[in-house]
Amino acid sequence: MMITAEVSKRIQDLRQQLNTYSHQYYVLDEPSVPDAEYDRLYRELESIEKEFPDSVTADSPTQKVGAPPLASFTQITHERPMLSLENAMNETELVDFERKVRDRLKTEIDASVAIEYACEPKLDGLAVSILYENGQLVQAATRGDGATGENITLNVRTIKNVPLVLRGTDYPARLEVRGEIYIPKAGFEKLNEDARSNDGKVFANPRNAAAGSLRQLDSRITAKRPLELCAYSIGVVSEEYALPNKHEEILQCLKQWGLKINNDMAVVQGIQACVDYFAEMGRKRDSLDYDIDGIVFKINDLAIQQTLGFVARAPRWAIAAKFPAQEEITLLEGVDFQVGRTGALTPVARLKPVHVAGVIVSNATLHNMDEIARLGVKIGDAVIIRRAGDVIPQVVSVVIDRRPENATDIVMPTECPVCGSNVERIATEAVARCSGGLYCGAQRKEAIKHFSSRKALDIDGLGDKLVEQLVDAELINSFDDLFHLNLEEVAALDRMAEKSAKNLLASLETAKNTTLGRFLYALGIREVGVTTAQNLADYFGFLERIQQADEATLLAVPDVGEIVAKHILAFFKEEHNQIIIEQLKKVGLSWPEAEPASAEDSAGLPLAGKVYVITGTLSEISRDDAKQFLQQLGGKVTGSVSAKTDCLVAGEKAGSKLTKAEALGIDILDEAGFIKLLQLHQVEGF
Repeated sequence: MMITAEVSKRIQDLRQQLNTYSHQYYVLDEPSVPDAEYDRLYRELESIEKEFPDSVTADSPTQKVGAPPLASFTQITHERPMLSLENAMNETELVDFERKVRDRLKTEIDASVAIEYACEPKLDGLAVSILYENGQLVQAATRGDGATGENITLNVRTIKNVPLVLRGTDYPARLEVRGEIYIPKAGFEKLNEDARSNDGKVFANPRNAAAGSLRQLDSRITAKRPLELCAYSIGVVSEEYALPNKHEEILQCLKQWGLKINNDMAVVQGIQACVDYFAEMGRKRDSLDYDIDGIVFKINDLAIQQTLGFVARAPRWAIAAKFPAQEEITLLEGVDFQVGRTGALTPVARLKPVHVAGVIVSNATLHNMDEIARLGVKIGDAVIIRRAGDVIPQVVSVVIDRRPENATDIVMPTECPVCGSNVERIATEAVARCSGGLYCGAQRKEAIKHFSSRKALDIDGLGDKLVEQLVDAELINSFDDLFHLNLEEVAALDRMAEKSAKNLLASLETAKNTTLGRFLYALGIREVGVTTAQNLADYFGFLERIQQADEATLLAVPDVGEIVAKHILAFFKEEHNQIIIEQLKKVGLSWPEAEPASAEDSAGLPLAGKVYVITGTLSEISRDDAKQFLQQLGGKVTGSVSAKTDCLVAGEKAGSKLTKAEALGIDILDEAGFIKLLQLHQVEGF
C-alpha cells in the first residue's frame, strides 16, 4: 500500500513528539505529559507502521526502549539487552495475549493444560541492572536505551536495601539482578514535606523522585533519599550455575541471597486467574505503600519462555496489564473560587472532562494562589491532573509547550463570590478569606454543619444535605435558629416526614446539654480543634474566663501557640460572636463549669507534669479513651509535638508527628508499650 504525504507527515510528527517526551521522561526526569498520553501516541504510531511496514526505520521509537544515557555518567553496555514489555490496556487484550501464546505452542502444550503465570505488581520507578561477582556488588546501571545504560554504581551502593554482599554461599559466580528502584509513598511524602520547608524542589510523583534521586552526580545526595530496590528478574548468570526452571523459584533464590522481592506477587493457573489477580490488585492499589501502574504477567516455566522467544523489543512470554491512568492531560477552561467554613477561598480548576483512574473528572483543586504561582498555570493551559483513590483530583503540572497565545492569568477576586464581602489575605498566610463570617451564605452552611457534627454538639439527624435545605429555605441563619425550628416547617422539607422531624427536634433538645470543650469546638474558632478546645476548657473551667483571657494567659494553655492564641482573641473580640454565644445560652445551651484541677491535685499521680501526644491509629482502644486514661494518671495531652512534649504514643500509620518526635529525641511508645504503661499503673476502666 502506497503511503500518502499526509500519513508520512503524521508518522514524522508522532516520532518527533514521542522522542521529545521520551527524552523528558528518561533523561531529564521532567515529563511534560502523563504516561497515558505517551501510550496513546505510541500505539497510534505502532498501528500506522503495522499498516505501512515500509515506513519503519531504525530510529523509530517503536524500535528502541527508553532513551540514550546521560552524557554526565559513564556508559555501560548490557551483556543481555534490557527489553521492554508489550502492554495490555484491557481484559480483552490480556486474553488475546494467551491466545497468541497458545497459537505458538500448539505442538508444545496441550490445550486442556492451564498455563502457569507469575503475577507481579508493576512498580512505578526506574529499571536497573546490578551485577554481582563472587557475591560482591561490582556494577549497577540504568536500562538506558536497552542496550546501553548509565553507570550508577556509586548511587546504588547507597540504597539501604541493596546488599553490597550477597547472603549465603550458593549463588552464581556472576549474577546480574534486574529490578525497579522506587520510593515508597511514605518516603515520598516526607521528601516533599522537607523540600517545601526548605524551599527545595517538590516532586510531582514518586517515580520522578526516584529517577531524580538515582541520577545525582553526588552520591551523598542519593544516600539521603528513601530509595528501595525490588528485584523482578535476572540477566547474565554464570553458565555453569544450574538455575531453577521456574521464574518464581528464581525470585525466591534472590530473596534468599538478600534481595527484596515483591511480597504481593502470586503464581496462578490460566489467564482467567490473571484477570482475577489484576482486579484484586486494582482494588488494593491505593492502599499499597508503593505506587504501581499495572501488573506484569510472565509465563512461569522457563522452558516455555525459551520456546516463545522475543520480538524486536519485548519477550513473547510476558505482558504488562496497565491500570487506568492516575494522571491525564486536559485543558484548564476556567477557575472558580469556593468558600469554605472558615471563609477560605479555594481555587478550583474547571477542566475539559477527562477519564482519570476510571472516573470522569471535570474539576480539580489548585489549593491556593501560592500553588498557582508555583505551577505557573494559566486559564487555557494544557494541564496534567492526578487522581489516586479517593483523593481529590489535583493539577500537578502544566504542559508549557501547548500554551495558547490567549492564555490568561488566574486572579484572586477582591470580593467574595458568595456574599460580596471583602476578601482579605494575611501576609503570613497562603489562604485568602472572605470577611463576611456568618453573613456569608457559604460560611453559614459550613459553620452550621461543623456546629452540629459528631465531635461538636453531635446533633443526630442533622446531616449536610438537611443543613443546606434549612439554610436555603431561610429557616436558619445562625446557630441559635436551630433551636427555634418547629415540627411543621421541618416536616414540610423534601425527604422529611413527621417522624424524622420529631427525631431531629428531640436531638436538638438533647444537644443543649453539652460540655465546655465540645461547645468551644462547635463555635468553629480557627485552629481550635477537639484537643485544643478541651485543653482550654480544662485550663480555665469557665467560658467567661476564656472570653476575657489575654494572649499571655492563653499561651500558658497546653497546645496553644501564638497563632492559635491570636485566633481565639480575634474570635471573642468580634461583637457578633459574643451575640451568638448569648443567643445560644438563651435557648438553653448549658454545660458544667467548675474550678480547674490545680497542679497540686495531680501532684501525686504517676504522670503528673508529663505532656503526651497521641498520633496514628490505635487498634485496641480509641484515641479518646487513650487521652482519658493519660489524664487519669495526671498527664497532659496536646495535639502537636514540641520541645515540651515528653512522650509520643504512636499507633499505625503515624506520620509527621512521629518524624518530628524522632528528630527531637522524644520518647516514643507504640500501642503495645502504651498498654503496658496503663497496665503498670492499673488505670481505672482499662
